[in-house]
Amino acid sequence: MKDDIAHLRHRLHQEPEIGLYLPRTQEKVLEALDGLPFEITLGTDTTSVTAVLRGGARHSSAHKPVVLLRGDMDALPVQEQTGVPYSSTIDGAMHACGHDLHTSMLAGAATLLAERRDQLAGDVVLMFQPGEEGFDGAGVMIREGVLEAAGRRPDAAYGLHVMSSLLPGGTFASKADTLMSASDSLYVTVHGAGGHGSSPHTAQDPVTVAAEMVTALQTMITRQFNMFDPVVLTVGVLHAGTKRNIIPESARIEATIRSFSAENRTRMQSAVPRLLNGIAGAHGLTATVDYQTEYPLTVTDHAETANAEKHIAELFGEDRYHRMAQPLSGSEDFSRVLAAVPGSFVFLSAVAPDADPTQAAFNHSPYATFDDNILADGTALYTQLAVARIAELAAS
Repeated sequence: MKDDIAHLRHRLHQEPEIGLYLPRTQEKVLEALDGLPFEITLGTDTTSVTAVLRGGARHSSAHKPVVLLRGDMDALPVQEQTGVPYSSTIDGAMHACGHDLHTSMLAGAATLLAERRDQLAGDVVLMFQPGEEGFDGAGVMIREGVLEAAGRRPDAAYGLHVMSSLLPGGTFASKADTLMSASDSLYVTVHGAGGHGSSPHTAQDPVTVAAEMVTALQTMITRQFNMFDPVVLTVGVLHAGTKRNIIPESARIEATIRSFSAENRTRMQSAVPRLLNGIAGAHGLTATVDYQTEYPLTVTDHAETANAEKHIAELFGEDRYHRMAQPLSGSEDFSRVLAAVPGSFVFLSAVAPDADPTQAAFNHSPYATFDDNILADGTALYTQLAVARIAELAAS
């Protein structure tokens, strides 16, 4: 099936779609599922696909086991620069995070699972999800009932995510407990009074105040938060003014905030507005501070992560698995599924065999490339996690 999975991946890569509305992607997924014995539900507020496979084997457990597998489908607003033959044909859009691989591998697993339907003493839910990249597609699908699609909440849930650097190609990686950070966003408008650049005393300059805010945020983190429970704050937008000799009316700051504990996440929600309003007030200005919570911590279940480790070792050998010492500062809306269902999340390196993983472009880069050779492995792991976990649950 390797070539078929790669062909689907290339088709998806050539037509990337962003956000919650992915009609061409949804169409390709439905084509891949056509003729397979899945009960399919399409999203209402998003172009999601939920596919339920009813197992045909008898089970002895009190409840028929259910396992959920997730693959996200959306792309990023990035102009591709890889030069691969199947590069994006959509200007300003690219599968720079590898979601085309996730979707293709999950579609491949659908075929393998359908072939093993009579062996399954439980049901499998496939969650083809739009809008992971900042649109909370998982939250939308949960609201629309993906966790109840089989008639009862899943007993276990698993997701895979490819990486374009950091680890040698073909390496699987994960860890129990906190795997990825929580993600929040900060939007600040500093309100001043415009004037001539030669006479700042006759105006209220928001630029210098915004600059002080940027540096003060970093100082606050190093002085008010424990370095062993880190917080990462990066200002990605700092905008003010139209000309060098005009003091503008306002200045704009936008930042992303990552935290690794619920306690620090809560503290930041009060500490940041207090600091920024204080700085503005000290200079006689005002600020509008909008602190928005986004994705929660991605926390994996210890038992389900150990289960994933076991099956990776059985399928591919122990040398193919890397147990992470620290969480990643990226964030995931699959965290919402793991907050409701015991499960795990596994990374899979798609670095090409001849590439140096320490030098390769990371996910979200316009130069990020992902090796097709890992598609069969990801497909196999998706399938094995569902088949084996259902068998274990049915026998318990």
